[in-house]
Amino acid sequence: LLITLVIFFGGINARAQDKNKESDNPQTLDKSPIYWLYDAHYRMAIQYNDYAEAKSALYNLVLLEPQNDSLRFNLAYLYYDAGKYPSAIMACRDILAANPDNLGALELSGAAYENLGLKDKALTSYEKLYMASSDINTLYKMAFLQYDLKKYNESNVNADIILENEKLDDTKLVFPVGKNETKEFPMKVAVLNLKGLINQELGNIDVARKAFQDALTLSPDFEQAKTNLEALDK
Repeated sequence: LLITLVIFFGGINARAQDKNKESDNPQTLDKSPIYWLYDAHYRMAIQYNDYAEAKSALYNLVLLEPQNDSLRFNLAYLYYDAGKYPSAIMACRDILAANPDNLGALELSGAAYENLGLKDKALTSYEKLYMASSDINTLYKMAFLQYDLKKYNESNVNADIILENEKLDDTKLVFPVGKNETKEFPMKVAVLNLKGLINQELGNIDVARKAFQDALTLSPDFEQAKTNLEALDK
């Protein structure tokens, strides 16, 4: 599960970087001098990796422009990056109260809930995100969370939807190989492994075995499927 979190985190980071670009390239100049002072404070703090100062500057910017979702998202991201997941969630709630379909806030709150072990709340966030985006990576997260929450039939349905998605063949995921290395694998391999796990729980042992074998046919070095198949045959 941590592996999928790392994968998802890349998307969150990209959204935060996009928000920073918005700050660097303002579309209007009708802001007060004090705004630009705090904006320069924030960008300099980010440049020097001083995230405590960056948060301080963002607080002031949010007070000056409480309607600016980009500022609140950057604040939420800094909290998330610092491991302050409850604060990240509260900042995301403020964004979603004004804009329920804010993709960045839905994604970040889902990841924060997941880090807190609140998988049911994480699933709710990802379900809303998927409804707004139809993103295959989000559906993958949903399927794994549903498996963890023992919602096997729902997880299986979503796994099948992923396997029929036209973007599947072009989508990769990163998994560990060995102690300190990672490797990209096709998402299809991970989804087949998931279907093996689901069917094992449902008592469909032959179906589970075939799913693990299909995963290994595509990627013989995918350790998760190899381990699961060995455990199934013991």
